[in-house]
Amino acid sequence: MELFLDVLRLLAAVFIALCAGKLISKLKLPAVLGWLIVGMAIGPYALNLLSDSVLHAQWFDITESLCESIFGLMIGTELIWSKIKKTGKQIVVTTITESLGTFVIVSLVFGIIFWFVGIPLYLAFIFGGISLATAPAPSLSIVQSMKTDGPVTKTLIPMAALDDLIAAMVFFLVIAFTSARISTQNIPVSVILFLIFLPVLLGIITGFVAGKLLRRVHTQAASLTVMLLVLLASDGLGFFINSLLPAPILNFMLIGMSFSAAFANMISEEQRASIMEVMNPVIGLTMIVAILNLSAPLDYHLILNAGIYTAVYIIARAIGKYSGARFGASVTHAPQTVRKYLGFTLLPHSGVSLVFTGIAVSVLSTPAPECASIIQGTIAAAAVINEIIAVFMAKKGFEWAGELNKAGGRMTV
Repeated sequence: MELFLDVLRLLAAVFIALCAGKLISKLKLPAVLGWLIVGMAIGPYALNLLSDSVLHAQWFDITESLCESIFGLMIGTELIWSKIKKTGKQIVVTTITESLGTFVIVSLVFGIIFWFVGIPLYLAFIFGGISLATAPAPSLSIVQSMKTDGPVTKTLIPMAALDDLIAAMVFFLVIAFTSARISTQNIPVSVILFLIFLPVLLGIITGFVAGKLLRRVHTQAASLTVMLLVLLASDGLGFFINSLLPAPILNFMLIGMSFSAAFANMISEEQRASIMEVMNPVIGLTMIVAILNLSAPLDYHLILNAGIYTAVYIIARAIGKYSGARFGASVTHAPQTVRKYLGFTLLPHSGVSLVFTGIAVSVLSTPAPECASIIQGTIAAAAVINEIIAVFMAKKGFEWAGELNKAGGRMTV
């Protein structure tokens, strides 16, 4: 009975968010902003419709992971080799420059501040490692709901996947070296890097199997059935591997992304379009669940308690993302709109940043509890404030680039 009521709570939350998104869209604002506000309003720190018991329940973790893998289909089906090989260098270089540029600027700014106030400098590098993470769901939901298309959109979609990989590598390397520096648990870097890439490998293998099977079917219903069954098998393997690990760290969005990228390159454009015609509305609903999971744990009271570190973090990260993206786009001779406006679409942050923060706090809580408190308070407040500002700026980035309402094939939520 309790499970039934919790599921009803989630369905009610999705319905409320859907209505809020429709309402805010009438104000020419992205629907995701409404989803974010609803998430905070019905989360544990406000109305408690999505309570801690729901957000931490195993069934919800499974549901959210499945939604992430379905959400990954949107990214993977855009990674068509014949199309991206023309701009592959540009995307890779720009992702590296915006990620590492953010890490350098945030680490440098906090390094200077911490040097003056006597806080250990390794904490500055942890801030830098956390700052790399970009939450793809908010910007990609704008792509979905506002039907954006153009150079910025085509650059952002594959970058969403690469950005997560680079962010995870840099953050876990920083944590590994920090752990060694303060003599806490020793994290084997090689194992961490393997686990980062394991979802991609798993998705590619199962996606290859799906591609072989999809070549043998010719109707939309059969194609959807094959694709969904193999995707569920991929996720099942992901859940099994997670159960063998000390903590469930596999990224299901990367499983879905690499899975769909593999089969999408093995079938015809017509078959791929037929599959996505049905899946696009489903992807829209999974985005709502992902955004609710991202925003419900955010405490809006933190806006009132935000300190100077929070302001410095938000500003330094924004400068790093924008300048790094602009530099990479410039040296690879990307279109002018990509150079000017791509950085704005990379500002959303909170989902992965909160995961990284939790890991950093667990590492620092025993040997350096005061540093753990600084990290936790700063990033938690930044997650609330930055997300609202970042969604608005991401929408403006697409608007300034002239890419709103340019795609006819995507379904709105």
